[in-house]
Amino acid sequence: PMGMLKRDHIRTMLHMERIAAEWKRVHGHEATEEDVDAVYAQFEPKLFSILDQYAAPKPFAVETAAKLREMGLKIGSTTGYTDAMMNIVVPKAAQQGYAPDVWISPDGAEGKGRPYPYMIFANMQKLGVTSVRNVVKVGDTISDVKEGVNAGVWTVGVVEGSSELGLSQEEFEALTPQEREAACRKVEESFREAGAQFVIRNLSQLPELICALGN
Repeated sequence: PMGMLKRDHIRTMLHMERIAAEWKRVHGHEATEEDVDAVYAQFEPKLFSILDQYAAPKPFAVETAAKLREMGLKIGSTTGYTDAMMNIVVPKAAQQGYAPDVWISPDGAEGKGRPYPYMIFANMQKLGVTSVRNVVKVGDTISDVKEGVNAGVWTVGVVEGSSELGLSQEEFEALTPQEREAACRKVEESFREAGAQFVIRNLSQLPELICALGN
């Protein structure tokens, strides 16, 4: 459920098989909406307390954004964070060199985050993009991929640094070349199974892919 609106993320987790079984063992009943609210009420202030420490752009994000702008593209962002969370993350990311032209949280789409397509459509509206054929959705979670598929846009999964890969940069670099290849292949299969039309290893490969799509 990575990449989903955080309340939806918690709800999804509480209904995953292992967590649901443990919840029932401890509490004697299946998780309810009241339980989702209770967990979220504990989670949200903890997230806010550390959020400013986790706004570093992913590898190649800054350079790739600059290259895409040189190519005449606009950059919109969707997120699983709320507006209040993004108001912390956005300026911190900008200080480190990354700032999209527009960002939309689920708050800007009537609470319907990924995998719903509405944040993409809201970005299109704000950026004046008139056709889904002119949109490339790039993300590193399964919910990102499903969001792009549901919007009917070109959809690209990014392997390295992804939640799906589940490894820090240091952990990834510590793998042998064979282990890296196997881990990346597994992530690519997951993205393609979710509907991604393209999968790239990292963001540095995105401009070349977009040039190919333009041709």
